[in-house]
Amino acid sequence: MDFSEFEKRIVKVKKMDLPGEAIQFKMAPVERLKELKEQARLKQNARKAGVMALFYPSKANETHLILILRKTYKGVHSAQVGFPGGKIEPEDDSLEEAALRETEEEVGVSRKVITVLKELTEIYIPPSNFFVQPFLGVTGNTPTFIPQDDEVEALIEVPLSLFMDDSTLITKKITTSYATNIDVPAFLLNDHVVWGATAMMLSEVRELLKQAL
Repeated sequence: MDFSEFEKRIVKVKKMDLPGEAIQFKMAPVERLKELKEQARLKQNARKAGVMALFYPSKANETHLILILRKTYKGVHSAQVGFPGGKIEPEDDSLEEAALRETEEEVGVSRKVITVLKELTEIYIPPSNFFVQPFLGVTGNTPTFIPQDDEVEALIEVPLSLFMDDSTLITKKITTSYATNIDVPAFLLNDHVVWGATAMMLSEVRELLKQAL
């Protein structure tokens, strides 16, 4: 979709109700995730992070979404696809500010050119004990991406047309920190299998776009 048309239509999401956990859990790799989320909320010991689902125009003025492939490291999210973003730091006044700051640090898009349209549904990630707050944002500029060397292995620029195509929805056998060789729902985007928390957040973004576009 032409980005100019996308910009006109996407503002509708501001007034929309969130699809919420029901749509997220369609892509959940763990049946007990809702229960685990409730337990974590009661314990009040989870860390917090903000991430950004950022849409932008390509050089051909087609609408794209930026995702990142994380570096391989000793951690539960090693070599996984995710949104730019990260944990809240003392200098951040809010999770939205954390998402904007981390987006600028990880992919080089200035927070000054990003318009945050909507706060999405919070998600809990059991392996890392994080509550993650996603945000939906746009920038009217075609970014000159600058990946953060120590965090980002590769940038994944996903065309909106591909993201909205039902053929990207797949099931994949994956071995995780909590299970071996299990079938999980996933997206196949630019030859990358996107599953887990990122897939759950993408599911809600996709549902909103279906209504708005």
